[in-house]
Amino acid sequence: MRSIVVDKIASVALGCDLAREIRIDSKIPCEEGVLIAVEVLNSKSSYNVLELTSGRMAQVKRGDVIVGALGHRKALFGYSGHLPQKLEPGDVVQLLNLGGVLGVCDSINPTHGAPFDCRVLGVVLDFPYLGQRVGVPARVGQRKLNPDAPFSARGVPVVALAGTCMNSGKTAAAAAIVSRFRHHGLVVDAFKATGVALRRDILAMQDAGARNTSIFTDLGIVCTTSQNAPAITRNLLSQLAQQRPDVIVFELGDGLLGAYGVEAILRDPEIRKALTAVVLSANDPVAAWGGVKLLREEFEIEPTVVTGPATDNQVGIDIVEQRCGVPAINAMANGAELGDLLLSRIGLGERIARAAS
Repeated sequence: MRSIVVDKIASVALGCDLAREIRIDSKIPCEEGVLIAVEVLNSKSSYNVLELTSGRMAQVKRGDVIVGALGHRKALFGYSGHLPQKLEPGDVVQLLNLGGVLGVCDSINPTHGAPFDCRVLGVVLDFPYLGQRVGVPARVGQRKLNPDAPFSARGVPVVALAGTCMNSGKTAAAAAIVSRFRHHGLVVDAFKATGVALRRDILAMQDAGARNTSIFTDLGIVCTTSQNAPAITRNLLSQLAQQRPDVIVFELGDGLLGAYGVEAILRDPEIRKALTAVVLSANDPVAAWGGVKLLREEFEIEPTVVTGPATDNQVGIDIVEQRCGVPAINAMANGAELGDLLLSRIGLGERIARAAS
């Protein structure tokens, strides 16, 4: 065991409340969510920032000592990698995402270039026993995922946002919806159910006015899968519903077809029953058509509205509405209209109208 000073602590480690001076050990358990300290070995001109525990993005450079979490990632538009089977100080791993996930890179995205290589220094130690100098490996999460936790939305209306793929406008739509609901005086809670560790999206929902926000990393999960995604969604939805908001908005990271567990969530009958409205974000009209078809035929879900880049102008809106039979509203240009449509569909429109009269 030895002490080191770190330059940057990734947002994935938020729940551990680490100081800049930490203690590390050479015995590293290769388990998802374990925090390790690494030294960055190269510099990059793109995809070269790290989300800190503060939520700010900081540039990473050669020689930086950072704290991140062991994990895997399977991203369509980013790096993909796996959890190493064993690690020792001096081994090299790669920084797989902006939130601080560290693993062995299997596949790169040409637009991002090669990832940061990082020399392992040791496992970060936590000292949970008061008055004792007994360190244990620090891990992600403020609480543990309970796969058997009772599930109830407590009658709270729930708006889910699904996308045809990464970067299809889900978070922008979620923020627009939260903002419009708040303008009408509603108490809105929000969470992100799937993806890989990064707090940027729920921070955007907070900025839009969400009262309480959560993300899967709060439950100790670095990267979601079809095995854990339904339980994560049930846990987070139930926990927020206990706070009695007027409405809950949540984002399903990645796309309808992906490795992060969106399909497993939408196939879960309990979760599906709790959904009051489903917003589909699509990159283009063909994606919108396919996404609507998937929701209807694979999951027996009728989408409430389509948004995203497919609706960036009237041409796309007309194509989506004519071919899919679903309203199409652009969240960036017409966020108020999108929010008002959803208010009427989830049964809160009349309440707002009565309050205003």
